[in-house]
This record gives sequence, C-alpha cells and structure tokens, in this order.
Amino acid sequence: MHADQDGPVRRWERRSEIPLFAASLLFLAVYAVRVLVHGLPAGWRNACLVVIVVLWSLFAADYLVRWRLTGRWLGFVRTHWLDTLVLLMPLLRPLRMVRVYTAMQSRRDQPRLSLHARVITYAGLTSVLLGFAGALAVYQQEHAAPGATIRTFGDAVWWVCSTLTTVGYGDVAPVTWGGRTIAVGLMAGGLALLGAVTGSFSSWLVQAFRREDENDEDAAGPAAG
Repeated sequence: MHADQDGPVRRWERRSEIPLFAASLLFLAVYAVRVLVHGLPAGWRNACLVVIVVLWSLFAADYLVRWRLTGRWLGFVRTHWLDTLVLLMPLLRPLRMVRVYTAMQSRRDQPRLSLHARVITYAGLTSVLLGFAGALAVYQQEHAAPGATIRTFGDAVWWVCSTLTTVGYGDVAPVTWGGRTIAVGLMAGGLALLGAVTGSFSSWLVQAFRREDENDEDAAGPAAG
C-alpha cells in the first residue's frame, strides 16, 4: 500500500491535480462565455475556441502521462473509466473533485474533515459545478432547436435543478438527441449525489443518537450506584 501511495502515478497526481482543476474551471468559464455571449465578435469567439482546445490538450496530455506511467495500457482504460469519460467530455471534470481534495491534503499537514463532512461537501460542490456545466451544455443544444422549451439560460438552470433533484417537472424538457443525452447523464449524477448525501446524513444521525444513548447510560450508571 505504501508503494502504491508513493508510486509514479500518485506523485504525478499530487503535482498536477490542483493546476488541472484550475484549468478545468477556466475551461468552464471560457466555454460559458462562448455559449452565453451571443454578440461576441468573431475574433473573441475564435480566441475562446483556441483556449478551449489548448486546455483540452492539457487534459489529454495528463491522461496520456498517467496511462504511460501505469504501464497497463488497456487495463488503465478499463479501471479508469471515469477519467476516460472526463477526457471525452471535459465539462464533467468536476466529478474528479475527490482527487483534488486528496491532492490538497497531501500538500498540507492539516486535519482531515470527517467522512460525513467530506461526502456532503463533495456532493454540494459537485452539484453546483455539474449543474452549471449541464445547464450550459443543454442550453447550447436546445435554445435554437424547433419546438424547444429551453429557450433561455434561465430555462436551462431551472431544468437542471429539477433534473438533479430527480423532481423532473415536465413543462421544460429537451427535445434534441444531444439534450436528451445530457439529461440521462444528469439524472444518473443526480441519483448518485442524492444517494450519497442521504446515506451520509442518515449515518451521521445514527452515530449521533448512539453517542447520546451511550452518554445517557454513562450518566445513569453512577446515579444508580
């Protein structure tokens, strides 16, 4: 286990994960500008496209470096399916936030958050970033489609909120195949995040009540004696 933690892949991830996460936020911001600012001059639109391509190239280089360091070739693709998915769809990089936290902890000698706090914090931040990315993507696919109900970015945000929370209001829904593909991914992500938060909160409640019962028993013991 120690060798795995100090292996070349782990060392590379400790060095690269935080800068790449910053690059993913920049990717999301530039993509948002290109999608939402309709009157953007052609020169600026092209500049945004160049930045997007350069950042995606960084993500691809990181994937290739880790693939090469493992020496597992096809085995790496099978066991790192999330990394492969993120490479193909870079807007999903917020899903790698757990590794960002791990990289930050390895650089700083600070106490770790409790398991419940980590799960809830990860789920909350991931929901915000994933929801924003999903709203951008579905808005780009839907706003100009014939018969579309998602005409504005506000419509897209409303739809993402109802989808991630698995409420699923039917008044706003994607009509294109691209929008529906995004919907499937968001529904799966929403169910996973909701399950993680619900399970962690339930576990925290059980532990809190158990500690309370144990304290009551300890207090009652001396009194009975």
